[in-house]
Amino acid sequence: AACGAADAVCFTPFNKHAMRLADPGYVDEIGFIQRAIGTDAEGSEFNVLDEVWNARVTSHVPLGRVAPLITRERVLRAIALTHRTMEGAGIANPRIGVAGLNPHAGDGGNFGSEEIEIIEPAVREASATYAVTGPVPSDTVYVRALGGEFDAVLTMYHDQGQIAMKLIGFDRGVTLIGGFPFWIATPA
Repeated sequence: AACGAADAVCFTPFNKHAMRLADPGYVDEIGFIQRAIGTDAEGSEFNVLDEVWNARVTSHVPLGRVAPLITRERVLRAIALTHRTMEGAGIANPRIGVAGLNPHAGDGGNFGSEEIEIIEPAVREASATYAVTGPVPSDTVYVRALGGEFDAVLTMYHDQGQIAMKLIGFDRGVTLIGGFPFWIATPA
């Protein structure tokens, strides 16, 4: 696909532990693809169901290391990549709901300050270019998306979105990997 012989790639889910046994440098599919095609292009996984897309700022990272990785720049890049990938899939001007990191989106600083200091300023900046709302409490953002308010939810970490998406449609999801010069998909 990287040299034009195919328009897309579809693969079965990887067993990450087995992949690490075969290749100790393996972290996840994104890094694997980057190395396989010789690029430093930034990619991301998108879980897709008919009703909603799930995107994320961080992915295969231990939960204890997530908060320091939530930066204004990373949130902005994730919003832009989500928008670009969804438009590439034919969804014009996608509406993106950005989840908060902390319970109740920080509750005005009572449960963390990432929403006030990082996420909200990034959303405000991105809203000049994209249809983006947030930070939205993660315990209600999918309810709002399923109600038709958002086409995608941008979560701060892997399980924040994966749990919701698998409850919504475990047996019918598809994972797209966006950010590369061709489509990459796998069953969720």
